[in-house]
Amino acid sequence: MVSKQEIIEKSKEFGFEDVGFTTADPFETHRKFLAEHQAEYGWAEAVGLELMKGTDPTAIMADAQTVIVLMEVYFRKAYPRTMEGHFGRCYLDDDRVTKDGLSQRIKAFRGFLRDHGIDSKVPFNLPHRVAAARAGMGTFGKNCLFYSSKVARQSSWVLPIAVVINQKLEPGVPTLKMGCPDWCRNACIAACPTRALKGNGAIDLRKCISFLTYFGTGLTPKDLRAPMGTYVYGCDRCQNVCPRHAGWLAADLSINEKVAAKAGDFELPKLLHMDKAYFESKIWPHMFYMGADDIWRWKMNVARAMGNTQDTEYAKDLARAFSENTDDRVRAMCAWALGRIGGETARSALGGFLAESSGDVREEVADALGG
Repeated sequence: MVSKQEIIEKSKEFGFEDVGFTTADPFETHRKFLAEHQAEYGWAEAVGLELMKGTDPTAIMADAQTVIVLMEVYFRKAYPRTMEGHFGRCYLDDDRVTKDGLSQRIKAFRGFLRDHGIDSKVPFNLPHRVAAARAGMGTFGKNCLFYSSKVARQSSWVLPIAVVINQKLEPGVPTLKMGCPDWCRNACIAACPTRALKGNGAIDLRKCISFLTYFGTGLTPKDLRAPMGTYVYGCDRCQNVCPRHAGWLAADLSINEKVAAKAGDFELPKLLHMDKAYFESKIWPHMFYMGADDIWRWKMNVARAMGNTQDTEYAKDLARAFSENTDDRVRAMCAWALGRIGGETARSALGGFLAESSGDVREEVADALGG
């Protein structure tokens, strides 16, 4: 039988910077939390994420004995600034579709377990952050994120990966607590533009910028458009202002060449005008929460981001997108963005769109001209 120490040593050979262990006991507190907050999390069950089921490891593997938590640092290298301003860092090198990096290392680790007679599963719905804290690997922040106690300078630029196995191993000592320093004056809560963070580690997910970019329904409400800023997919606002990240953000990191190589594909004008073939070949394999049927949402988000840059160079792209798109949500956001940018080119385009528009789109155009 393979020992706990051998598992630790092997996990680090595969590039995981920390590893922890917890029991396969149900996450009862988390299950209760989900049950009491269906207004915020009920949507997850509706789309098949099965978060409630994930609170019981034995529902994932009948003979589950232990949950191994592998700690991956996803911000090891710097990302192009042009991408950091529009996309959450945790999505920039996500290989869950391409399977050309982290996925291979997880597969190799599971192969090692299998060679020693241990069955394993890597469930998407088990509460990974809670598992990491129960394994004693770190604490939580007021922004609801998990902060490592050992790696990435004790930051939250980490991805805990839960591996359920059918062998009993000694668990770590839980650290299920808030770890924010006493002198922090709620920097993350104050910096959240949409007021999603409610304090004491609570969040209204429906107001979170990340959630809104890929799971929001319909045309983004007007009162959220400016606060959402230039993010197109995901958000790092609460992490960027966190004093616990000062050390890591000050580090002189080499550039992530893999991400830099695809940066050109994610330029805002290209995303605004992309067709299905472009989306499926260049965008979806890297950021897949929205499928081809949701290209309208990508374009709506891009139009909003362009408007919030207030860069007059985007006025022509927005005017073109208004004319070429048939989706009223995209057209409405293009109108709003043109109004936010202002200037002669934007006002001229809006003036022409007013006569050819109707309904909600016409109202957006009129509001943009009035603004």
